[in-house]
Amino acid sequence: MAKIIAELCQNHLGNRQVLGDAIRAAATAGADYVKAQIIFSADLIYRPRFENGQIENNGVIKTIKRPYQPEFERLQKLDLKPDDYKYFIEEAVKNNVTPIASVLARRRIELVAKLPWPERTIKVASYDCGSYPMLHELCDAFDHLIISTGASYDEEIEEAARIVKSHGKKLTFMHCVTSYPNALEMCHLSRLHYLRQFTDSVGWSDHTLIERDELKAAQVALYLGANIVERHFTVLKKDETKDGPISINPDLLKELVAFKNLTLVEQKEIIEREIPQWQIMLGQEKRELTHTEILNRDYYRGRFASLVWRQNWEE
Repeated sequence: MAKIIAELCQNHLGNRQVLGDAIRAAATAGADYVKAQIIFSADLIYRPRFENGQIENNGVIKTIKRPYQPEFERLQKLDLKPDDYKYFIEEAVKNNVTPIASVLARRRIELVAKLPWPERTIKVASYDCGSYPMLHELCDAFDHLIISTGASYDEEIEEAARIVKSHGKKLTFMHCVTSYPNALEMCHLSRLHYLRQFTDSVGWSDHTLIERDELKAAQVALYLGANIVERHFTVLKKDETKDGPISINPDLLKELVAFKNLTLVEQKEIIEREIPQWQIMLGQEKRELTHTEILNRDYYRGRFASLVWRQNWEE
């Protein structure tokens, strides 16, 4: 049976009460996992080239503009304390949903590993699929690595699989598209088949726009055999958080869980009736990153520094 991850991201607004409400709502709606992002504003790096960005003479963006100070101030308001992450775990366990997390800076692995996880599963953001030293350290601390691959090149995916297998740990590869939001025709869900050459456990992390695309991509991914589907989740209004427009609410999570629990025949009937053009989501099994994805990779890979300000991928 497939599993559903309710990704809480920073939809908690740095507020423990909102965090608790989201955990309880996700559990009530039937999520298998609730996921926290272990982010600390103190880990954000000042990188001069993103202060003003760069646009070529022909108007093509070469480097996105995202100045350090406004981003630091935004993240600082969303910071949770280490004790809040312990609360996150305890509240999830109390509500019979499994807590997991993604760690964005390698220097925080020790802190995260010491938390009382009931299941030693960790999520790796797609920008760190190629952060090999980080993967080795995560394998030392956890039993199951769920690695997003959306911003990664094929050779990075291949090496990540080799590393995890060399440690004898369970591996799940998640396909995603690192455009926020991405459109249905950009999903390339055939990529799930490509990832299965490395592991029997594959999934889809969905960043489609809720108002426009609803649950369509997640439903098709489940029908195609995804073992895990991840969706951002919120108990707030869509305009109250940065990730609100791509986050599902409790009612939509219930709907997704109900679809997951249907038979394959029942899923097919719904898809063919309600998403007649669903094949547009299949795309290509082997594909190139789009210009937007390359720009995002350039910014987010190295956004947070580790180990005396070295990058996650540096020895």
